[in-house]
Amino acid sequence: MSLGPLIVVSGPAGSGKSTLIEMALGEFGPRLRHSVSATTRAPRKGELDGIHYHFWTRDRFEAGIAAGEFLEYATVFGKDYYGTPRSEVDQYRKQGMAVVLDIDVQGASQLRRTCPDAYTIFLRTPPGEFERRLRERGTETEEAIQRRLAEARVELSRAAEFDRVILNDNLDRAAAELCDIIRSRLSAMP
Repeated sequence: MSLGPLIVVSGPAGSGKSTLIEMALGEFGPRLRHSVSATTRAPRKGELDGIHYHFWTRDRFEAGIAAGEFLEYATVFGKDYYGTPRSEVDQYRKQGMAVVLDIDVQGASQLRRTCPDAYTIFLRTPPGEFERRLRERGTETEEAIQRRLAEARVELSRAAEFDRVILNDNLDRAAAELCDIIRSRLSAMP
């Protein structure tokens, strides 16, 4: 049985991961599924459980870790857990669907070990652009922005670990590049 492709999109906060994934979902419809991550952080305004994230308690998340329910997980900023439940990926890939994950660089590194067939994409923006995007969101404190910028510098230094780097300096071109990758991965299935 052939598994559907697993595509990982990673990059600094504000690099456009969510926007590009939404555009790809519109292009591929039911042949592409966006995996919903689990987290222990509180929902932000407008976020819905099971849509944006699975919002779990720390106890529930740690029980999932102990039971082997995650393809990857990490503690982010030394505070909250984030992870990809196997239930969000395995069953869909077995049906031949492509599954796309929006995870951080640390999670992508773990995922390469648990799913060596994953195709990993690092999304970057022109210098200074991700800071502008973070500030425009209006959802982060200055302290959180500075923390994310420091993390982005570390993440940018690891871009060479990925199968492909997409520069998101033009949304339509970056979306077309992501869709081309997904299309080629789907067409390569036996």
